[in-house]
Amino acid sequence: MKYGYWTPVFGSWLRNTDDDSTKGEWSYIKDLAQNAERWGYELTLVPELYLNDIKGHKAPALDAWAIATGIASTTNSIEILAALRPQYHQVATTAKQIATIAQICGDRFSINMVSAWWEEEARQYGISFEGHDDRYALTHEYTDVLRGFWTGSPFSHNGKYFNFYNSYNEPKPKKMPLVYAGGESEQGREAISRFADVYVMHGGTLDEITEKIADMKKRRKALGKEDFKAYGMAVYMIVRDDEKEAWAQYEHITKIKNYEEYENSYKDFTGNSNLNVQISKEEYSVSNRGLRPRLIGTPEQVAAKINEYKKAGLNLLIIQCANMKEELEYIAKKVMPLTK
Repeated sequence: MKYGYWTPVFGSWLRNTDDDSTKGEWSYIKDLAQNAERWGYELTLVPELYLNDIKGHKAPALDAWAIATGIASTTNSIEILAALRPQYHQVATTAKQIATIAQICGDRFSINMVSAWWEEEARQYGISFEGHDDRYALTHEYTDVLRGFWTGSPFSHNGKYFNFYNSYNEPKPKKMPLVYAGGESEQGREAISRFADVYVMHGGTLDEITEKIADMKKRRKALGKEDFKAYGMAVYMIVRDDEKEAWAQYEHITKIKNYEEYENSYKDFTGNSNLNVQISKEEYSVSNRGLRPRLIGTPEQVAAKINEYKKAGLNLLIIQCANMKEELEYIAKKVMPLTK
């Protein structure tokens, strides 16, 4: 199992509590990344939202790509996976930016293609917000254009969303950056099966993840493509020496404090995303359905569950937790050795 973690560009991942020491500040993020490398983490996902989805519109949110560049220049081995929403990034300049960051970090830079879901955020930042299926079509073509710029010069493209003729975009990455993507709808799965290198999922039960992996393997085979390089899952982990302590923490973080503060984001997300499961307010206490896998308990209990996911074909966990420095170190020392 490969382990990664979410860079806390929003600070805490907890919507209902204020006692998490995780900070959305560069000094904290840099120290976390450098320590995570030492602890054995191989990837960090840098999420991109310009509004704070966790603590509400008025709370700060750091710029994902500025943070990703900072991590690239201050670490040595960890893969930096930056979220990229096509609506927010002009494709030709982004191709150049990615090639530049890849040079900074020795080709450790990857992108997580995200079909943006938050309509209110787009409105506040003056960004057009397309329908669900249109967003996936845009994401697919956007990825094709990026790879086109990275492959040859001059580059020409005539598509639905982009047109280029005899365009030069130098330098090019020494190796093709990996493209990660996630989606659950029929349209999302179909598009992702065509353009992504890695399939990433929201947190899910063992049966849910098993079904998705089997389905995506089938789609790749039908297209005559090799299997995805990896299957990843977002997860919020609570690991303690004592099982009762772990579940007490679960009760603490899922007790709704003031749902009205987050209601706008919750309604916008569930309204603009085509999900195949019902999201409860309890699950929305953290992001990306991270509690759904129930990786909660002692190191031995959590490791046993992770090993079941491994058997289903999952080979990447991207972790959220609180407090991040302390918990990531504990997980690295207590859980990771049991799942190798």
